[in-house]
Amino acid sequence: MASEAKSMLAVYAEKRDVDNPLTGLTVGQLPTPRIPECWVRVKIEAATVNYHDVFTLKGIGHHPITFPRILGCEGVGTLDDGSRAVIYPVMISPGYIGDETKDAKRNVFSELVDGTMAEYVAVPRANILLLPKQIDPVSGAVLGIAWLTAYRMLFTKSGLRPGQTMLVQGSSGGVSTALIQLGAAAGMRVFTTGRSPEKRKLAGSLGAERTFESGETLPEQVDAVFDTSGAATWKHSVASVKTGGTIVICGGHSGFELPTDSFRLIADQLSIHGVYAGTIDEFRSLVSFVAAKNIKPCIGKVLPLSEGAEAIRLVSEGKTHGKVVLTVGDVAV
Repeated sequence: MASEAKSMLAVYAEKRDVDNPLTGLTVGQLPTPRIPECWVRVKIEAATVNYHDVFTLKGIGHHPITFPRILGCEGVGTLDDGSRAVIYPVMISPGYIGDETKDAKRNVFSELVDGTMAEYVAVPRANILLLPKQIDPVSGAVLGIAWLTAYRMLFTKSGLRPGQTMLVQGSSGGVSTALIQLGAAAGMRVFTTGRSPEKRKLAGSLGAERTFESGETLPEQVDAVFDTSGAATWKHSVASVKTGGTIVICGGHSGFELPTDSFRLIADQLSIHGVYAGTIDEFRSLVSFVAAKNIKPCIGKVLPLSEGAEAIRLVSEGKTHGKVVLTVGDVAV
């Protein structure tokens, strides 16, 4: 049985390199995880690549990173009893009560503990949710980070109601595609920007009502803007939201220093919210929403775990159209 295995295939960061992060990336054998009390072992079926993994390779994180460190923040797999589970990615301090995302010592897989890009991972029992039968393992694997972040951005922070307008900055990334699909399913009017005709076409196929070139002036200001990039798109985000509107930001791939027009923020009473993942209650609601609406998350590429280096390279270079998923064994897509 799996419990007898002493080593496993894993995708891990062997060292940090800010300038050339992929030089520290290794795909190879590591010891199988020890399972602490109140934790469970998950035999991974599918794990997803996020830009968080690139930051880890650069040595950038919410906590100091020790190496080697198995990458991967989210995934789906089976428990020892055969049940299929989806992993809630945020872990909290012992005894902490409240919004998990606001615990100062919170962490996600691959920060303080090894991540999900391996044949097995140790997971706190409290972070395990059973995966509904309507959601296949590959689709379920993308829900923990990008989709949970998008869900919190849209349903918890934006204040949007069905029929209102939203702009998603980007058309092909994990959070961007999740926002498009969730917004369309919830009855929002979804606008998006995209750097190429192919990316804009993808957005349209996922439910965007209108698509625009990056930085293009919109025909009307929107009720809420969702920014996943940071510095490169921020001025356009501020310019695109209407008086009293909301900007929700979750990332800084293009830089974290934001050139903000503070006069507009004050005079037009704009609201700005930052989002870090989501709570376990939001995760439960997300999983239920995806199952009930029969949403098929946008998957750009599915590769075997052994090709983890290629998967992370694609994300690092921005050459993705939807999420990149790594699978272990024969997994239905």
